[in-house]
Amino acid sequence: MLVLHGGREHGTDPVRRLNLAYLRMVPLARALRAPGVEVWTLRYRVRGWNAPDLDPVKDAQWALDRIAELHPGRPVVLVGHSMGGRTALRVAGHPNVVAVCALAPWLVPGEPFEQLRGKALLIAHGDMERMTDPARSLAFARQAKTVTDRVARFSVVGDGHAMLKRAKDWSRLVVAFVHGELGLEPVAPDIANAMREVSPRGLDVPLGGSRG
Repeated sequence: MLVLHGGREHGTDPVRRLNLAYLRMVPLARALRAPGVEVWTLRYRVRGWNAPDLDPVKDAQWALDRIAELHPGRPVVLVGHSMGGRTALRVAGHPNVVAVCALAPWLVPGEPFEQLRGKALLIAHGDMERMTDPARSLAFARQAKTVTDRVARFSVVGDGHAMLKRAKDWSRLVVAFVHGELGLEPVAPDIANAMREVSPRGLDVPLGGSRG
């Protein structure tokens, strides 16, 4: 698994180990650990997306190539938050990537989606989001559904961008998706049901209570 943290639209200052966006993903990376699975948490060189350079995309591509060198042919699931979600979606076309989990992804009109063909996609967005636009991730999920039928999107009721109020529910959702895609456990029923739905059903499923 490759875990990708958030950042800023612009910024060339280096990402330090105490960067809050990076630290936010550390507990999630720990929760994803399982026997026989390697979890990588990427720390970008700089904080910004920095179009047209797309610095985090370059860093994620480097990490995926490095993983492929160390573990040839092994499947990889990407997990990204905010800018990291956008980054994960951009590099989903890597041949080793089998699934992408984008949490509160920062997306803009015209985002490419063809690279998701044949991949599994889970998007989750808080319904109290103020930093990134849930409507954009819903529109993107609908586009992705035209190139892969394995798309689910959840609305996390009562939480926002930081994923703090319902941290356990975010974590449980992500772990269930990732471990299911890697065959470590059966695909969770709510995720499987959402993926079976015809668009737009299954793309705005409320995650309203504990998954217990």
